[in-house]
Amino acid sequence: MPTLRTTLDPTTPEHRTASTAMRSKLADLEAEHAKALAGGGEKYTARHRRRGKLLPRERIELLLDPDTPFLELSPLAAWGSDYPVGASMVTGIGTVEGVECLVTANDPTVRGGASNPWTLKKALRANEIAYTNRLPCISLVESGGADLPSQKEIFIPGGAIFRDITRLSAAGIPTIAVVFGNSTAGGAYVPGMSDHTVMIKERSKVFLGGPPLVKMATGEESDDESLGGAEMHARTSGLADHFAVDEQDAIRQARRIVARLNHRKAHPDPVRPVEPPKYDEEELLGIVPEDLKTPFDPREVIARVVDGSEFDEFKPLYGTSLVTGWAELHGYPVGILANAQGVLFSAESQKAAQFIQLANQRDIPLLFLHNTTGYMVGKEYEQGGIIKHGAMMINAVSNSRVPHLSVLLGASYGAGHYGMCGRAYDPRFLFAWPSAKSAVMGPQQLAGVLSIVARASAQAKGQPYDDEADAGLRAMVEQQIEAESLPMFLSGRLYDDGVIDPRDTRTVLGLCLSAIHTAPVEGARGGFGIFRM
Repeated sequence: MPTLRTTLDPTTPEHRTASTAMRSKLADLEAEHAKALAGGGEKYTARHRRRGKLLPRERIELLLDPDTPFLELSPLAAWGSDYPVGASMVTGIGTVEGVECLVTANDPTVRGGASNPWTLKKALRANEIAYTNRLPCISLVESGGADLPSQKEIFIPGGAIFRDITRLSAAGIPTIAVVFGNSTAGGAYVPGMSDHTVMIKERSKVFLGGPPLVKMATGEESDDESLGGAEMHARTSGLADHFAVDEQDAIRQARRIVARLNHRKAHPDPVRPVEPPKYDEEELLGIVPEDLKTPFDPREVIARVVDGSEFDEFKPLYGTSLVTGWAELHGYPVGILANAQGVLFSAESQKAAQFIQLANQRDIPLLFLHNTTGYMVGKEYEQGGIIKHGAMMINAVSNSRVPHLSVLLGASYGAGHYGMCGRAYDPRFLFAWPSAKSAVMGPQQLAGVLSIVARASAQAKGQPYDDEADAGLRAMVEQQIEAESLPMFLSGRLYDDGVIDPRDTRTVLGLCLSAIHTAPVEGARGGFGIFRM
């Protein structure tokens, strides 16, 4: 493959300014991640430790193979809401006994591990990832069930958690529950519906109704152990498949379960040596300008992410504001679509549709690198068919069957976000850089449109227009849209799977590609619907 040549000079003022801005955003991001790591805070963490218990990430670390990575997902869930950052749950992908698994762990230091609405969304996203990529699912359970004050937002949609567990099992995807403490009420169905369940002596408590509820419902007097203790479930009810003496023993038994699953990837891992990129990953920090209106060349990003910085560009002279081409990433073949100048025209849309069809014929996953303000508007472009050509690209993305990965580098506005496989188009994984922004359009454009509409309405009614109030309205709208388009806001609502350090992009994508190849990678051989020509 031809090697990409760089024209980037990290000593220029532009690169230094962009790099400084990115480092500042990364510092803000680290501070928010620290909130998730802190769980329920020092008081509740200390109380948890006094009980001789491990924290959720410590449990995960013991579960995973030594010195293997853990790709944490949705760490900023619930950011900007009334609930703690992280949503009282840790989810991610890691390797257990050589098998890539989807791991979830309740954080009992946050309201006893109770599930709030964002916990539910995070858990459902984790189940979706396990199902689509055929990853065995390990649940490290310690939860008091639903956070009762918010039950109205949890109870009805929350049933999907149990539906998902049974569907995973029916699809031949193993499910394992390790119960470290309470797993009560609806939460009792997690170990109840899992293929394998491990419980811990004098620690695990699994029952549909605890002693107080049983007393109220039936008048029966009972205690935790006889009602739902690990020994009872191991000896009497049969709910516990494995009886552990402590947390470490439970994790050891979970690892042995995975070792005996006989679970195989659909595609073997690449075997030949992988050549790293020829350019320094540190330089990724200064590629995206602080002002997203300033264009940048996405080839500079590609050159610092793909193997050997090698890239076979497709249609390089046609539709030049969209870069398309073939590469390998950690030994896995990928087709890449990357926005160059932000705007998508008719040529770019047609080029993308053809490229997506080619990737489907070759069973090659697609990587979308976003920096788009959307499809071009204006009389010339409307007359030239921008709607039907944009629809062609969106059609191709919608009906493509190869796995999609998306990374938001800069802007991702309007229907361009859809055409580049935004969240609604089911990419297997979607991550954002701290520089990214996503909304229906840019803040200034949106505020300007509202102003024009309001002014036209006043004129049609013969009313005077208040320019001072208009300026205030525009400023307020710009501020609101700016805040709502930032990556931490979007990540808090699980519109991505995490905001990542640009320098980690290659590693994150490599982990995702490896997980993706646990399931068959097969493209569509037709079935794209009608392309309007």
